[in-house]
Amino acid sequence: MIITFEELQAFLDEQFPQGEAYGTLQKLGDGWAEMKLEVDEAHLRPGGTVSGPAMMGLADVTLYAALLSKIGLVPLAVTTNLNINFLRKPVAHQPIWARATMLKVGRTMGVGEVFVYSEGAEEPVAHSTMTYSIPPNR
Repeated sequence: MIITFEELQAFLDEQFPQGEAYGTLQKLGDGWAEMKLEVDEAHLRPGGTVSGPAMMGLADVTLYAALLSKIGLVPLAVTTNLNINFLRKPVAHQPIWARATMLKVGRTMGVGEVFVYSEGAEEPVAHSTMTYSIPPNR
């Protein structure tokens, strides 16, 4: 792992403070990360379930953290593709959390997957795969 949990947390606080709206870093390892989102009214959609954009945002920021654990603090590593499958209804007013794992990290691209869970449930509520572009001048 190139960076520590504390280094990544400080980087996110400084460079991406709006990211806290999508989740907070809980754990970090070599090529993986876990983040948690405290669900409130702003994250719900009609019908009393967590909105797709809330789950997508959490998944995206979690994979960004996993990628940075492999390449270092690179602000301009950006999402180029995001695919998400919503598998089951999350519990409203319960936190959701995500675990991202990098599948491949190359010179210019990183590919990973994310499972999103509703706190207290064993089965994932969503699964996402993503590709990130890594800038040549890091």
